[in-house]
Amino acid sequence: MMKNLAPRLRALVHSRTVLVLGIVVSVVIPAVTLPRLPHVTVWPVLLGLAPWVVGKYLLCPLRWRVLTDGGFSRRWHLRAYAESELLGLLTPGHVGADVWRVHRFSRAGLGRGDAVMSVGMDRFVGAIGLAVFVGFAGAALPLRMLLGAAGLGVALVVGALVVRRVRPDWLPSRPLPRPRQLAHALVLSAGYQLSIAALLLGTVAATGHTVAPLAVLGAFGASQLAGAVPGPNGASPRDAALVVALVALGVPWAAAAGAVALKAAVAWLPALVLGGVSLVVTRRALRAGTPALQPA
Repeated sequence: MMKNLAPRLRALVHSRTVLVLGIVVSVVIPAVTLPRLPHVTVWPVLLGLAPWVVGKYLLCPLRWRVLTDGGFSRRWHLRAYAESELLGLLTPGHVGADVWRVHRFSRAGLGRGDAVMSVGMDRFVGAIGLAVFVGFAGAALPLRMLLGAAGLGVALVVGALVVRRVRPDWLPSRPLPRPRQLAHALVLSAGYQLSIAALLLGTVAATGHTVAPLAVLGAFGASQLAGAVPGPNGASPRDAALVVALVALGVPWAAAAGAVALKAAVAWLPALVLGGVSLVVTRRALRAGTPALQPA
C-alpha cells in the first residue's frame, strides 16, 4: 500500500490545488461552526495552541528520532515530521503522514524495513504513552486502550514472523530500541499528551465552558477508540466520539461541536506554516538538483 501511495503523495507535494484546498478547509470549518455558538473567545484557543505546537512539532519528532537511532539530525526529523503532518491532514485516517515518513527515510538511504519499523515503533510507543497517561483519568478506559495497544504489538510480532518467512529482505537490519530509548520516548510522549490536554481545555474554554483537565484527557482517550474508522480531519468518527465524550462531561452539544471544530481548524495553521514551508523548500531543492531529502 505504501508503495502505491508514495507517488500520490509526491503529486500532493507539487500540487498548488491541494495547498489552496487545505487553506479553504481550514477556513470553512470554523466559519460554518463558530457563528452558531453563543460565545467564542480567541485567547483561550491561542493559549492552548502554543503548548500543543511544541508538543506536536518538537516533542513528537524528538520521540521519533529517539526510537530510530539512524544518525539523522534533529533538524531532519523536525522537517520530515512537519511535512508528514500536513499530508496527514489531507488524507483520511492521517495515513499520509506515516507513508510520507517512510518515503522520506527511503529517499535518505534507510532500508524500507528499517523505515517501517521506525514509524511503527513511534506509533506503538505513542499509543502506550496515551494509554498510560489517560490512566490518571479513569480505571476502565486505560484497560481497553492497553488491550488495543497490546493487540497492535501482537499484530506487529505476527506480521514480522510472516514477513520473515515470505520476504526476509523486508525485515529491519537495525536492532530494536533499547529500554532506555523506550523510557525516553515515553517521557516525550507524556509531554505531548499534556499539550493535547492544554489544546482541548483552550478550545472548550473558548466556548465559555470549563472541564476538569483529567476529564478532558479521558474524553480524548475515549475518542481514540473510534480511530480505527478513517475519516477527514474535523469530520471523522474520532472527532464525533470526542464531541459525545465532551457532552457526557456536561458540555452542551453546540459548544462541544464547536470546541472539536476549533481543534481541527487550528491544527491546519502550524501544519500549513511549518509543513508547507518545508515542502516548498524541498520542492525547490529537488528542482535545483540538491539532495533535499538527505539527512543533514
